[in-house]
Amino acid sequence: MSRVVEVQDDASHAGALAAAFRAWTGSPPEGVWRAPGRVNLIGEHLDYNGGHVLPFAIDRSAWVALRRHADPVLRARSRQYRDPVAIPLSELTAARGWGAHLAGVLWALGTETTGGGGVDIFVDSDVPPGGGLSSSAALECATALALADLAGAPTGSADGRRWLASVAQRAESTVVGAPIGIMDQTAVLLAQADHAMYLDTRTLEAEQVPLRPSEHGYRLLVVDTGSPHAHSTNGYAQRRRACEAAAAAIGVPGLALASRAGVEGADLPEDVRMRARHVVSEEARTRRARDALRRGRYEVLGRLMTASHRSMQHDFENSTAAMDAVVDASLAAGAAGARMTGGGWGGAAIILAPTAAVAAVTAGVEDALQAAPGAPDPVRVLETRPSAGAERVG
Repeated sequence: MSRVVEVQDDASHAGALAAAFRAWTGSPPEGVWRAPGRVNLIGEHLDYNGGHVLPFAIDRSAWVALRRHADPVLRARSRQYRDPVAIPLSELTAARGWGAHLAGVLWALGTETTGGGGVDIFVDSDVPPGGGLSSSAALECATALALADLAGAPTGSADGRRWLASVAQRAESTVVGAPIGIMDQTAVLLAQADHAMYLDTRTLEAEQVPLRPSEHGYRLLVVDTGSPHAHSTNGYAQRRRACEAAAAAIGVPGLALASRAGVEGADLPEDVRMRARHVVSEEARTRRARDALRRGRYEVLGRLMTASHRSMQHDFENSTAAMDAVVDASLAAGAAGARMTGGGWGGAAIILAPTAAVAAVTAGVEDALQAAPGAPDPVRVLETRPSAGAERVG
């Protein structure tokens, strides 16, 4: 049976997490911070290709309660993971498992952030892990913001948030081992409520574009397909290498700067050409999606979302049978558009549905996923709204 997951209000969540921290350590935390997950509305695999992306923050977050201490060790517990974490500061880069996200942030910031000592962190999250909603970036950005705030760093400015995004990206790339771009962390830290962020991933210049679908008779739904992905183990790195090879052959510093004619005219292996074709067409679709949002043309946005998915399905080849079934079923039930969001090989779909069609789309997706191997039980249908970025909440 499908369900919409309820979200606890921030004050209650912060209070409960602070109480859990005190029960664990015997002391109150120095504060509680949250950072949201994100959905990329359109613009997949453009962040490391020098293109534009259009993400927004969702109303699900990773939360951390934190206290610094003199012991040279990072200790952490989580409501989502059974195993506790205890990592000496001298071994941060060797961390594995869920604690690597925390260790990577502390390593990237430098232990001087904590005065040379360690830190206790209690973690909670309602961002589905492995679902393409940036649960990792949310956790890393919440931790980075907490440590930077306590160290007195200037985290309130856009430049300060961009710096924190680079810290979180370095943690993910170096310690966790996922060769990601900068989009997720930037969106998590700089998002504004009721807006999507049209982000130039080369310059990090961002335009906040109004995203208020309910005012135009639409809703945004996120569906976890039950096929978790992991950037460090799937074909992400292979696709990135193909894009870099195509850019070098065409002679552009980033593949998103190439033209369709340049891609078709270059001497490329056919599979590399297919990857490049997705990137240049996706860059054009993302620009058109921004323009559609400026004009309130949600029906145009929907068509662009679907075209984006077909490009990933056929040219980038990073979709799955379950994901394609969700997209097809939602469109058949009346959705204006649907696509995979995130790096691919599983994860979540984002659906733009007319308000009147939400029930039919939900039922259609439920039927499609229940027929797919490895379907989640229950199917997780999240109605989401564009929300604010990371912040201190307690």
